[in-house]
Amino acid sequence: MPSKATSSVLIVSGTEKGASVISEALTPGFFSPATVAGSGSEARRLLLSRRFDLVIINSPLPDEIGLELSIYVSEKTYSSVILIVRGENFDTLSSRAEDYGVLTLVKPLSRQLLYQSLKLAVANRARLRLLEKENRKLQSKIEEVHVVNRAKWALIEYLKMSEDQAHHYIEKQAMDLRITMLAVAENILKTYES
Repeated sequence: MPSKATSSVLIVSGTEKGASVISEALTPGFFSPATVAGSGSEARRLLLSRRFDLVIINSPLPDEIGLELSIYVSEKTYSSVILIVRGENFDTLSSRAEDYGVLTLVKPLSRQLLYQSLKLAVANRARLRLLEKENRKLQSKIEEVHVVNRAKWALIEYLKMSEDQAHHYIEKQAMDLRITMLAVAENILKTYES
């Protein structure tokens, strides 16, 4: 897996042997040293304090089957998720996990299948990283619009401007001062909301 970036990995496994087999399949230099959690609750605590590019769950876990954790990771993070399950549970768990973008594999795993799945998960993480970046941009834009609107309403309330006049005032100030509308709006709010 040639790449310049190193991927952070969380392996969640109730057994040391399972964690060891997965760790051995991770290409050195491409994956940072893997962090291992022995249960779903331990994994959740780690996910609150750290970000991982890839989360590999070796089901079952001592405190849950692993499906709940895979759904949690999928909904709350931008991590790629691989859920490894026993053959008798594969159909049930994979059909539920797929709705959340979780890649489900059946035990026993061949090294080749695990390697291909890791490549697929890394490619998926790259796509998620782009979505995460776009989401941050949109959140920032929404916040900017919110601040500008608050500033317009301050101008309407305190200077008795119309909404169009307030908007034009903020735009003109931004152009004249060569600063963003957000900066103008923040200055207005400092003046009138302090």
